[in-house]
Amino acid sequence: MPSSKPDTRPGPPSDEHRDRQGPDATETTPLLTGRSPLTGGLLGNGIAKSPEVGRPLPKLQILLLCYARMMEPIGFFSIFPYIGPMVARNGRLPDSDVGFYSGLIESLFSATQMVVLIFWGRLADRVGRKPVLVYSLVGMAVGPALFGMASSIWEMILFRCLAGVFSGSSLIIRTMIGDHSTPETQAVAFSWFAFAGNVGLLLGPLIGGVLADPANQYPGLFGGVKFFADYPYALPGFVIGAISATGAIPSALFLQETLKKDQPGGSNGSQETEETAQKTTIWQLAKAPGVGIVLWTYGHVMALAFAFTAILPVALFTPVHLGGIGCSSFQISLYMAAQGASQALWLLLAFPVLQRRVGTKGVLRMCALAYPVFFAGYVVMNSLLRQGSEASMVWFWIIGSIIAFVGPGIAMAFTGVQLALNDVSPNPSLLGTLNALAMTFASAIRSVTPGVATAIYAVGVHNQILAGHLAWVLLIPISAALSVVLRWLPNDKR
Repeated sequence: MPSSKPDTRPGPPSDEHRDRQGPDATETTPLLTGRSPLTGGLLGNGIAKSPEVGRPLPKLQILLLCYARMMEPIGFFSIFPYIGPMVARNGRLPDSDVGFYSGLIESLFSATQMVVLIFWGRLADRVGRKPVLVYSLVGMAVGPALFGMASSIWEMILFRCLAGVFSGSSLIIRTMIGDHSTPETQAVAFSWFAFAGNVGLLLGPLIGGVLADPANQYPGLFGGVKFFADYPYALPGFVIGAISATGAIPSALFLQETLKKDQPGGSNGSQETEETAQKTTIWQLAKAPGVGIVLWTYGHVMALAFAFTAILPVALFTPVHLGGIGCSSFQISLYMAAQGASQALWLLLAFPVLQRRVGTKGVLRMCALAYPVFFAGYVVMNSLLRQGSEASMVWFWIIGSIIAFVGPGIAMAFTGVQLALNDVSPNPSLLGTLNALAMTFASAIRSVTPGVATAIYAVGVHNQILAGHLAWVLLIPISAALSVVLRWLPNDKR
């Protein structure tokens, strides 16, 4: 006779139960698993909530973001060709004082950026990525125009700091690309991001140099225009501002918001996760698992990049007998253009393939091994030039070609540390703040490292310490230490 008591024997788990437990749940998996408010992942069974697998990149959105990405390097580097003459004119300074004020104005941009990036990142995590990006791009359109109109040193300082205040676009774009991509697609997405940055770095000085002081450069067109005689650097400022506006308008019209206030599922748990993420302090975020070592790696890579970028043009110009390569201005331009083009190709073509095969950590290890060899190459090139024999000149061109075209592959480390940052983010809603934390760290390094690096190089050359190679000899062990740091870097999120 059948019993009227309910059957309490365990049956096969329901679909709802499987969804709660994750794809690998079995009869032995605990039924009650909590969610970490900070990570948004599953606790108890060790299964983390993974991004949507197989989701393709939204190509139009990535294209718009990469176009907007070009605006900041265009605006930042556009003043480099004329900052010296502009400082001399506005300050009525002797040539001996121009370098100090030029360096001060350039450094203040990074210093201001360091102060405001956390604010932009937190704001993007609260009100949304898109409005913050548009505000930043609009500010970048106004800043260069005002800078070009500056007629005193203090106005130049003020307007350059204003440009630094609105320099959060790169931070927001990194975050939005991270929101759009998955572990399978992020290498391609950030390769295009890096490529767009290189294009901006190339176009900025070109635009600034071509358009500066048009009344003297192009007297047939602008010689009779009093405005451009009174404000010789207004034209590049206006053009850079207009270009920045072309980045703001499409972003306002066509970009999609990527900050998801309601995580998939719409449960009370996801709302709790969102609220907890918003209350997370910077210190709590920095102490989250893996974040500290990734930030250190990020800073280590950026310090090497800033030091090399500052030393390279000086080393190329320095006479051979003092430890340099002894290039003319035209040869320096050709060399840096070749190296920049090579770097762009490594990032665009090689990095996605290598990252897919050996992972982000594997690519970073390759770059860490290549860095010391790359820096040592400049010591070897100078030594070969000093010998001056026919055989040494043949080897100089062989090694020089390798350094110029193969060496820039170390730039893959820049994209690698960005992917590591994305992987270690404890919650999607904190990605903007985490990017802000990393870029603030980088801005602090950029405000100090170039001056220190060039000073060490100058001391080594002036006193012929290690035959003028002091800076390179110091960079070799510093770069080699990156391999040691990478031992503690978390594995890729797959």
